[in-house]
Amino acid sequence: MPKVDIAFDTYHEYDAMTAHLQALAKAYPKLCTLTSIAKSFRGRDVWFMTITNPDTGPALEKPGFYIDAQIHAEEHATSATALYACWYLLTNYGSDEEVTRLVDGQVFYIIPRINPDGAEYALTAPYHPWCGNGRFLPGEDRIEGLIPQDINDDGYIVQMRVPDTKGEWKKDDVDPAIMVQREPGEEGGEYFRLYPEGMIRNYDGVHVHIEMQEDGNMNRNFPTNWTPQEYGAGDYPFSEPETAGMCKVILDHPNITGMCAYHTHGGIILRPSMLRVDSEMSAPDLSLYKALGEVGERLTGYPIISVYEEFTPDKTKARHGTLTDWTYEEMGIISFGTELWDLERTAGVPKEGYYNLGPRDAATQRLVHNWVVDNVGDHGFRPWEAFDHPQLGPIEIGGMVYIWSYRNPPGKLLEEICHNNVMFNLKHAAAAPKISVDSVTVEALGSNMHRITAVVSNHGFLPTNLSDVAIQNGVAKQVTIRLDCEGAELLMNPPEVKLGNLAGRNERGYAYSNWGQQWSPVTKKVEWLVRADKNDARITVTAVSEKGGTCRRLLSLGVE
Repeated sequence: MPKVDIAFDTYHEYDAMTAHLQALAKAYPKLCTLTSIAKSFRGRDVWFMTITNPDTGPALEKPGFYIDAQIHAEEHATSATALYACWYLLTNYGSDEEVTRLVDGQVFYIIPRINPDGAEYALTAPYHPWCGNGRFLPGEDRIEGLIPQDINDDGYIVQMRVPDTKGEWKKDDVDPAIMVQREPGEEGGEYFRLYPEGMIRNYDGVHVHIEMQEDGNMNRNFPTNWTPQEYGAGDYPFSEPETAGMCKVILDHPNITGMCAYHTHGGIILRPSMLRVDSEMSAPDLSLYKALGEVGERLTGYPIISVYEEFTPDKTKARHGTLTDWTYEEMGIISFGTELWDLERTAGVPKEGYYNLGPRDAATQRLVHNWVVDNVGDHGFRPWEAFDHPQLGPIEIGGMVYIWSYRNPPGKLLEEICHNNVMFNLKHAAAAPKISVDSVTVEALGSNMHRITAVVSNHGFLPTNLSDVAIQNGVAKQVTIRLDCEGAELLMNPPEVKLGNLAGRNERGYAYSNWGQQWSPVTKKVEWLVRADKNDARITVTAVSEKGGTCRRLLSLGVE
């Protein structure tokens, strides 16, 4: 039985999340440490958990895997999944073979909730789709125009349907709770405009002005390809305390080999590139991403897609300054962004697109509406309620509660989503490069001279450089091997030798072909000449890979 009991059929507010993390740290003090990497604008800690077995070596001498969650306030299922990863690794250590092997041989770095201020706001009434952090709260970032507010005091900020002969919306013929688009050329019906629920500051009586939110979309606050023109980009890269804390974590742990950043939009696994089509990507890296992505698709049911090709509706407005821009495009770390939860697919809607802002046809909306009403109730869809708006006159307030329908699943579905996605995280982590000194042989040559031969290999799926981009950008560190002598003298060859990069299994996805990817060495041999005049002479051979870990072999030369 686990020492820490955590419910994964519900969403936890900040104090509960903190208590769960502290309970895990207390129950498993040997395997995990819990620290704060930043203080939010509202004074909350951004918690960071490190999980590994210290008895098998220092954390920085092992391949690392990084998980983060809830950089966007409303994406609550992400925090649940990251918390589940912490709980699953710790409670299954010693009983689950794969978990035990990974915690012994690797290290996990997990930020369960990057954005504690925004998450706390979005977890408490009035429920409102909110992306930002604690720099602003809704309305504080707007100078004029429509300010989102719960004007009918029902605990939800949803939509207003305003009668308007110019309107682009009408009630569905089958279910008037559903709003569908008015067809081109259609006249003679009852039509509406849809707006977010709220009041209008400096209303001119004619135009309902809605300003773009400036609420701190922190996934535009990273340095690579950063631009202030992006929505929520911040004043400069890492201007927000939460992303500055993330920066320190990533830079302070150069052993990170893989990353998963959790979001919620449509049940998909996102891969690079953010800014270019697949044909412009590194071919080896694209192949590598697809191979790992196929594992993720099998375990989660989520398709793997290109951010730019399939998740960017307007190719002239590609996203800039994102986390994976920085971690893959600049540092070469194999980084995925998993978008949890697909309401439409769960409701029986055929998957026709991956970034759906609507409108969808009436039949699709009926399927989604009916599923939400049946499975979430009024918490997911608010019945339309008549309201006398002081500025717009008689209107109705209601509609889909976006945060508890499209953004996050009902609690009864949450644990399965957490589990399936963490299983992919473990498989991705297990694909890390793994450096090993396969053998060290000592050949006596006479006159106390010895030839030392060491064979070093990469036993992992990924190469020690992780990606082709890392080589192109000059950030890939070579594998090194070093000979240290005790009671002996090194006569030939330098004590430390650079071996370059060692390939992984990923480039050997099929039998050798002249027309396929050419194979690179996974194993290399090094020799030294040593003289040992003492009978207690010893040597230590140490192979070091920034991403593939450190391996040491200690031998006695056995001189008589």
